[in-house]
Amino acid sequence: MDLVVIEPLKQRHCAECRKGPLPLHLLEFNAPVCMDCADLAHLVYLPRGSAALTRRAREASSLCAVVVRFNRRRKRYERQGLLVEEAALARAESACLADADARARRRERDAVRRAAEDVRFTADLTAEILRLFPGCPPARARDVAAHASVRGSGRVGRTAAGRSMEVGAVTAAVRASVRHLDTEYDALLMAGVARHEARTRVAAVIEGVLASWRAQAGRPDP
Repeated sequence: MDLVVIEPLKQRHCAECRKGPLPLHLLEFNAPVCMDCADLAHLVYLPRGSAALTRRAREASSLCAVVVRFNRRRKRYERQGLLVEEAALARAESACLADADARARRRERDAVRRAAEDVRFTADLTAEILRLFPGCPPARARDVAAHASVRGSGRVGRTAAGRSMEVGAVTAAVRASVRHLDTEYDALLMAGVARHEARTRVAAVIEGVLASWRAQAGRPDP
């Protein structure tokens, strides 16, 4: 069973040595006892916040106590931290720092791996765009692929269909690029034209561009 130390809301004095007001006290027979009289003064305070540090310090400390404070609004005592042996806290902090270094190295490796994956995926998507639209300028195809495949963007290239290089998803990415760069769609939106109406007005231009990019290698219009 945990030793419980109270962080009081009101001034309290030790029932044994009369020292006070007390920042922390133990209750013995419903009377406050200071840390010195409770033989807990050698412990150091570890505030809550890091579950790993708290767990390790508690495991390493042969003596520890839970620090609580009464929450008037919730009408209950709530945990604030632990009192643990100083050496145990030092060992726990060293272990957590080692873990932090390991996590940082792993994050770096993961970042390098993701960057390589993104480069490969963008290259694959560029190749698929050029396969479907051989008349598309290669630089434009690379721009479309790079825009559509930004990690975490939620764009077409990051959907399940996009990652699978489905024709509909790849075509949607190209169509979106044409809509914004080769038509007056953006200007219509800025002029207050509703999105659906703006799309209707530029649909023929988009299909004309897509058809020309397909036809340059003899691909029939779908």
